[in-house]
Amino acid sequence: MSNDWWRTATIYQIYPRSFQDTNADGVGDLNGVRYRLDYLVWLGIDAIWLSPFYPSPMHDFGYDVANYCDVDPLFGSLDDFDALVSAAHAKSLKIIIDFVPNHTSNEHPWFLASRSGRDNPLRDWYLWRDAQPDGGPPNNWFSHFGGSAWSWDERTQQYYLHSFLPEQPDLNWRNPQVRAAMYDVLRFWLRRGVDGFRVDVISHIVKDAAFRDNPANPNFAGEGPDIARLAQTYSSDQPEVHDVIAEIRRVVDEFPDRVLIGEIYLPIERLVAYYGKELGGVHLPFNFQLLDARWDAATIANIIEMYEAALPPGAWPNWVLSNHDRPRIAARVGAAQARLATMLLLTLHGTPTLYYGDEIGIGHVDIAPERAQDPWGMREPDLGVGRDPSRTPMQWDASAFAGFSTREPWLPLTPDFATRNVATMREDDMCILRLTSKLLHYRHAHSALGIGSQRLLHASDHVLAYERLQGADQILVALNFCHDTRSFSLPNGLSGAVALSTHSGRSGERVHAKLELRGDEGVVIKIG
Repeated sequence: MSNDWWRTATIYQIYPRSFQDTNADGVGDLNGVRYRLDYLVWLGIDAIWLSPFYPSPMHDFGYDVANYCDVDPLFGSLDDFDALVSAAHAKSLKIIIDFVPNHTSNEHPWFLASRSGRDNPLRDWYLWRDAQPDGGPPNNWFSHFGGSAWSWDERTQQYYLHSFLPEQPDLNWRNPQVRAAMYDVLRFWLRRGVDGFRVDVISHIVKDAAFRDNPANPNFAGEGPDIARLAQTYSSDQPEVHDVIAEIRRVVDEFPDRVLIGEIYLPIERLVAYYGKELGGVHLPFNFQLLDARWDAATIANIIEMYEAALPPGAWPNWVLSNHDRPRIAARVGAAQARLATMLLLTLHGTPTLYYGDEIGIGHVDIAPERAQDPWGMREPDLGVGRDPSRTPMQWDASAFAGFSTREPWLPLTPDFATRNVATMREDDMCILRLTSKLLHYRHAHSALGIGSQRLLHASDHVLAYERLQGADQILVALNFCHDTRSFSLPNGLSGAVALSTHSGRSGERVHAKLELRGDEGVVIKIG
């Protein structure tokens, strides 16, 4: 077993705009992350993943990068970033940052040069194509944010590709100069001490060389966002992308003990290809299978089994429940099952990624139309695609604006923030925050949960149970996915003591042969 730190780590995603404001502008910043490092140590996480903080016009809140090698003044400065890295490392916390290689801002100097004329040396750094004979766009590709993926440039009389907003033109990763420039970006941050990268939409960075039309999506039912109308056959997941990712990995490997994570929304059989030949791709292709899964024991068990079976030899698994683009887990399954989901995430085989605010059970937050911020939600209204509810501020205490800021935050808080906050919940031994911290520290203390093998034991009558084993360290996890009491028979005469429960009153309880689970209850049992 490799001793790579990311195998046993729990990664904690921070959306910097929404974590902690220290300069009273209603928006979080890097100094706010540094201010809250002691909380993260108390919680028990090992690595922080920061969503983008680069200079940007903020059409897509930092995913439209205007300078890859600096910090937007909204979030602070390079000195503030260096101070954060230094402080985090002093507390044994790793720092992972977002790398956004598919597209830049339309205000990036590279695009300004590329757009200035067809004979500009940087013209081929982006994807320019002639119009169809009728003047229409080069093909039928849709933007992920609605409408055509092509915008017309009147000055140079060609279309440019943007897989997202028109303000986010796609780079041409078939151009070796582009790749070289972006590899220098990686080295810039690696030299500043970052411990790895989460690569945004990594499966999109290479497009079909012939720009063929995408076929119709046979599963599209007639309602939904434009991007769902077509199968992304030629606009994403091209065979050549794996050669590029292998190059990215070699750059990261120039620096010891770093990790490369890829954002990849693909079925399992295609997802695992991103580990690369001889595991020379990304270390962790993000496994998002739980984000859309039907929430029942049989479905979750099937996903676990399919995923584990598909992993290449030596590949390390990982699990994600929420992120900045998808509804929070409490919004999807409810407050009671969110506790169960946390136990699932933090006891499964592989590296877990925890999204900020899930540990205090933030669920859906209603966003009034006049406060909407997300460009996708505004471009395709009434489809429920707006991501603002997943990006609301972290709630630290019961003071005005929940201790996040001293002024109105950029997005609203939960209506119950006076009780759903870190300061209040730290005093409640049975709340989801304390459960999360207990699970994380228990995970650290038991090698079975960190690197142990996993065996499915039971997946019926709403109960999912599995075993984690490493040497003499044997742990059983049992989860009740329904609101009613269920029982589960321990296999092979196993017995043990309840170490943790999502409910009160069971710590230390001896379990012999049969386990009774209350509605929505999950337990961790130390066998022996």
